[in-house]
This record gives sequence, structure tokens and C-alpha cells, in this order.
Amino acid sequence: MTSTPAAPGTPGAEFTHEGALVVESIDVRERDDVHHLHESAVGLVGVLFLAVTGAAPLTAMLGNVPFAVGFGNGIGAPAAFWFATVVLTIFAVGYVAMARKLTASGGFYSFISHGLGRPMGLAAGWTAMACYMVFEAGLTGIFAFFADATFNEFFSINIGWGWYAVGMIVLISALTYFDVRLSVKVLGVALLTEIFILLLMDFGVLFSGGGPDGLSAQPLSPSEGFTAVAGGVAAVGIFMAFWSWVGFEATVNYGEESRNPRKIVPRATYLSVIGLGIFYTFTSWMVIAGHGFTESIAAAQENAGTFFYVVNDEYVSSFFTDVMKWLIVTGSFACGMAFHNAASRYFYNLGRERVFPALLGKTHPKWKSPYIGSLFQSACALLIVGVFIVLNKDPYLELYVWMAVLGTFALLAIQTLCSISTISFFERYHKDEAHWWRTRLAPLLGTIGMGYALWLLVDNITAIGGTAGFIKAIPFIVLGWFVAGLALALWMRSHDPAKYQVVGRMVNQGLD
Repeated sequence: MTSTPAAPGTPGAEFTHEGALVVESIDVRERDDVHHLHESAVGLVGVLFLAVTGAAPLTAMLGNVPFAVGFGNGIGAPAAFWFATVVLTIFAVGYVAMARKLTASGGFYSFISHGLGRPMGLAAGWTAMACYMVFEAGLTGIFAFFADATFNEFFSINIGWGWYAVGMIVLISALTYFDVRLSVKVLGVALLTEIFILLLMDFGVLFSGGGPDGLSAQPLSPSEGFTAVAGGVAAVGIFMAFWSWVGFEATVNYGEESRNPRKIVPRATYLSVIGLGIFYTFTSWMVIAGHGFTESIAAAQENAGTFFYVVNDEYVSSFFTDVMKWLIVTGSFACGMAFHNAASRYFYNLGRERVFPALLGKTHPKWKSPYIGSLFQSACALLIVGVFIVLNKDPYLELYVWMAVLGTFALLAIQTLCSISTISFFERYHKDEAHWWRTRLAPLLGTIGMGYALWLLVDNITAIGGTAGFIKAIPFIVLGWFVAGLALALWMRSHDPAKYQVVGRMVNQGLD
């Protein structure tokens, strides 16, 4: 697979080490040897459902807020959420600038390849693929944990978490085999019910005037956000806030399947970042107000698992608390499905560019789904989960936490590179479209913000993920995986220049 050599002076053209001139990008619409995804399949709402469900609002709140309150920045958790909202919104400015120029389901892979070159692009795409792969595997752990507890509580069914985990992977594989619009429907229902149940609790607290300390705005104070609770680390609470957004960046992965992607993808990105930020800040504030300031810290430390349930019981009803227990099961399932979709599209991209076997780049003749990549992702998730089952590991504290920290570390590193890539892309290849805010200052601030979040994780990795040897090794695992991607790109440049020329450069420029 080769592309037509560009004429000298072509914007974005670059020379290989052998002096061969290559083009900036390759339009898949002009290729008859490439399988295409289902164009114009989803609109703005569909892209939001596909991406925001990956952030898993219910899982993020029930899983991250109690830990932040009890062992991080205490009642300052809401301030950490609005701080993360500001940082991620600034990051999104540069991210959206790239999305308006390049429509590609490869996301980070395509963006970084265009901005920082093919070796960095392949290393980033290779790493992003692994991120979403382990995220799905990790989500099976938290799904299985809650499913096992919930079915045991309501029906006295106790079959072991492994069966729930395997069942989740199989069901996701079956659902994602079909048209992407089926995923939109499933994820949409899950997302809307998650938001509804949390807002019910939020407004219950709001209209009741709060708990013992009322509705004081103290938890929103910047000073509270950076103040550690006794025995905790403020940085842990701030990182938990950043962690809660993981998944929103997948908006760009659906560009080739959306209507008018140059408008829809940017809007979906901003709506997901800002919308989640407002929702997270408000919900964390209300649950703390429901408990009261002192009481909330004690409650989070004593039993993080019931932190939201207690407030919901008091200000709404025990019936809706039972509903919440079921929705954390369906919500974690939907979150895993969202990550599965993202991983499948990375496999699809690497397959259609022949970096991986071309079979992975095939789409279904009827549904136009990346069904081979989807099935391969299911196999990878089953393999990871199978290892944890055989080794009798805990589904929540080990499978979920370990995979979540691993994936988040890698994703933050890639987001940092993506911001740098935005500056490079416009300064080197599209100087006439460079802008002081969108392509210069905002990406620079995004680089600093993402780098800060990454540093928080590295500096507090045992406080966040535990003291297991695997947790301590995560930075080295990610670095080794990234270097392996670099090595693969450099090997291709030397041994297969034609294939190397295509790395990260397939985009769909025929979409408005």
C-alpha cells in the first residue's frame, strides 16, 4: 500500500531517511483497497452517548468521590472537579483544533503521527490501543464485583465473579458486532438512567437545604481543593477528579461515523468536558452537603461503598437506592462497552494501514462495524480477565484498580503528547492557520495541565493504586510498551518504507 509522492513544497510533506518524499495524509475515500466504517451513522447525541458513557458518571461518582473525600482533599473534592474542568477544557481547545483538520477514527494515533511524525504516532497509537484494551478488562472487574454483590443481595445467587466478567465480555462482543447505532441505543439508555438517579439525589439534598452544615459553598473554595484531609494527600483527590473524565477523548474516534464531523466532534468534545465538569462538581458537592462536612469525611473513611447510598436513603428513598445499586451494574457494563468500541477502532486503524494484519481492518459487509477488530478486542479482554481468574485475584481491588491505573497513566502521557503535537502540526505544516490561543497557548497550557495530572499519578501512585509490585512497575510497563511501538516504527522505516509511509496518515477528508 503506497501513496502518491507529493510535489516539493507540499504542506506537511516530509523526507524519509532514504530521501523519499511522502504525503501528509491519505484520504481513504480515494482508496478502493480500504474497508470503510458506517458514514453518517450517528449525530451529536450519538457521539455524546458513545464517548461520555466511557467516563461512566455513576461509576466515577460512587467510585472516586468517597476515596477523594476520605483519603484525599476531604470536603474540597468539588473544588478539585471544577479545577479539572478548567484544565481539561483548555486541553480540549487544541484537541478540537486537530479534529477540525483531521477526521480519523485513529484519534491520538492520527493526530500525533501528523504532528510529531510517524514513529511517535505509531508509539502513541500502539499505547492508546492498549489503554482501551485494559480499560475494558478492568471494567469487567468492577462490573463483576457489583453484579455478584447485587444478585446475591436481591436473589441470593452466588456463582462467583468470574462468570459475570466472562458473560459481560461475551455480551459486549455480540452487541458491538452490529451497526454502531445499536451501541448508541444501549449506551444512551445506560447514560441517561445514570444521570437521572444521581440528579434525583442531588436535587433531594438541594431542595432539603442540605445536611447539618446546610448548603455552604465552602467545598467549592480553591483552598479546600488543595488541602489534604488528616492522613490523606490532596493530590490524590485532584487526580481522582482527572480520572473521572477518562473516556471523553473518544469523541474523535467516531468522526468517520458521524454526520458533519468537523462540527459534531468539536461540539461533542466541549459538551462532554464541560457538561461532565458541571455535573461532577454539583453531585460531589451535594453528597458532601447531605452528609455534612465532618460527617462526610468520617463516612467516606469508614465505608466508602455506602457513601452515596446513605444520602440517597435519607433524601430520596430506599427504593431509589436499590435502583442505584442496579444502575452501577448496568453503568459499569456500558462503560466497558464504550471502551471496547474505542479499542476496536484502534485495531481497525492499525489493520487498514497494514501495521497489524489487514484482517483487523475489515468492516462488516452489512453493518459496517469493525467486527474483526471488535472480536479481537474481546479475545484480548478475555485473556487478561482469565489470568486474574486463574490467579484468584480480587475483581475490584486488583483487576479494576490495577488496569484503571495502568490505562490512566498511559492515557495521560498520550494526552500530553497530543497537546505538543497540536503546536507542532500547525507551526510546521499549517502556519497560515495557526492561532495564538487555539493552536499555541491553549495546547501549551494543556501540555502543562496534562503533565501535572501525570505527575500527580507518578508521585502518589501507591496512595492511589496500592503498594503491590504491579502498581509500582506501571510507569516502567508503559514506558517499555511505548518504546516497543517506537522500535516497530523505526524497523518499518528501514525494512518496509512503503508501509511506513502510511503509518497514522489515513484520514477521511471526504466528510464535511
